[in-house]
This record gives sequence, C-alpha cells and structure tokens, in this order.
Amino acid sequence: MNNISPVRKYWGQYKWSNVAAMVKNSMTDPDICNDDYAGKLVVITGATSGIGYQTACKYASRGANLLTINRNEQKSETLCKELERDFGIACDCLTADLSRLAEVHRVGYTLARMEAPIDVLIHNAGIYLSQRTITEDGVELTFATNFLASFVINNLAREKLRAQKQARILLVSSEGYRFAVWGLRLDDLNWNARRYTGLRAYGASKLAQILTMLIFEGDFRGSGVTINAMHPGMVATNTGRDNGRIYRWYKHHIIDRFSKPAGISAEALYYLGVSPALAGVSGKFFNLTRAEEVTPPARDTDVAKDLWEISLEMGGLK
Repeated sequence: MNNISPVRKYWGQYKWSNVAAMVKNSMTDPDICNDDYAGKLVVITGATSGIGYQTACKYASRGANLLTINRNEQKSETLCKELERDFGIACDCLTADLSRLAEVHRVGYTLARMEAPIDVLIHNAGIYLSQRTITEDGVELTFATNFLASFVINNLAREKLRAQKQARILLVSSEGYRFAVWGLRLDDLNWNARRYTGLRAYGASKLAQILTMLIFEGDFRGSGVTINAMHPGMVATNTGRDNGRIYRWYKHHIIDRFSKPAGISAEALYYLGVSPALAGVSGKFFNLTRAEEVTPPARDTDVAKDLWEISLEMGGLK
C-alpha cells in the first residue's frame, strides 16, 4: 500500500468546478422514463420504507415483479400483499439482517441459484449511526451494512448475472462519500485508532462502495451487466431514527424540513434501471440522473484494488 500522505496525494486533484456541479445537480429534477417494465424482475434491499418503498411501488406500477430483501418479516409480507393487490404483479420477499455476514451470504447464494433472470438489482438498504458499534462479525456496523453487504452479494451473484448477459446493478450511494475527504484508512476500517463520528463513518462506507464499483465495472465489462452508483437526493427517510435524541431532533427540525419527497429518488432509480439511454453505461456516479465526476479518492484504482482484497477477507469470500 502507498505510504504517501493522503493530503499530499489528493489535494492538487480537487476541483471547485466539481463542487459547483454537485450543487447544481442537487437542485435539478431527475430525468423521467415512461417505458413499461412488465414481467421483469427487480430485487430491492430495504424496501419497506422511504426510498426503497417508493422505488418498489414505482417499479410495480410499471409491471415489474419484485423480490424484496428486508430485516422485518412482517413488514416484508405486508409490503408484498400491498404491491400484489394494488398493481397486480408478483412479489416475494427474503428476510435478512444485512449487518450479519451469515445472512448476507444466504441472500447472495439465494440470488445466485435463482432460475429467473434478475433484470435490476438495487442495493438500497443503509444506515447512519452517531455511535460506533461493532457487529458480531467484528465489523463496524455502518461499514458492514452500507458497503460490505452489497459487496458480498454482488460477488456471490456475479456469475449468475454474467450468464444472463444482461442486468443492471444500482448502488444507492450518497454525496456523503465526500465526507471521506482524504480517502479511506485501509488499516483502520473499524475505527479502532481514530475518533468515530457518524459523518466520517458514513462517508467512508459510501466511498468504499464507489471504489469497489470500479473493480466490478471492469469485471462485468463486455458481459451485458452494468453497475452504477447514485445519490438519491436530499429526501425525507427514516435513516438515523435509532440514534440519540440530539440527532433525532436535528433530523426532524433541520434535515427533514428541507428534504424533498422520496418519490424523486424512485423516479431516478427507475430511470437508471430502465431507460434505454443508459444501456451499456457502467461505472458511473449519478446525482439523481446526472452523471458526476467523483472526487480524487473515489477514483483511486490502487486503493480500490487494495480495498477489494481486504473486503474479500472481511466478507468471508476468501
């Protein structure tokens, strides 16, 4: 691994124009796709509320069949019954806690063994925590849920997706990856040696997602499978509802006050998953539906390769 100071490494590569583009894109409505998606299969994690729920409804309203992956079994079953009743589609659900590697592996193997083709795989489940928590597998909880789960599932399902010769993988990421201004500390992904903050841990998890997307993109190239990441906009969700009173107050009175409805995220995810304009487009980061140039740490292929190897071990894939 490179021992150059990250400040020295990245400082000269930052561009103020990219920040201006982010601000502009954040105020722009997403492009809309009006094509139907009847009979296709869409897999969504974290679909019982917020962005995931609105996205499930959007795809179902266009005729897509759904497989949802959620932590709460009762909410999952209720969601499926609602979608089948309201839109006349087929819906199935898997129950899994995506912070637990054993359950993530079960999900990955289930997808890998499915006979039906997966047309769109949307990794939406995510959390924001104000306190450092370590999972039973010894991984920091935000990193495990926001990054490692999707990494493991994509790895376990990738041969199936390649064999299909067509699929779109969408990572619900965040402009919050910019909080990892100087990149990842690959020697301290669990925050053992540094002061933990929710913003920095969240940013690191989303940056990791974007970095490994670069490797997946190269692996899928020429197969008909694409993978892209997207910022879903500043929308009202339940993220962080389990944090302390101070954060909940700040979220309710400040963040949610200026947030837009989660429906705009669903429109963007539908466009990215279905629009013919994005056929073959892969390895990109979108702010809703506008492609952006990512920050220097998010395009560092050397770090991406090192992170890939570390993640294989952390994820129990070696």
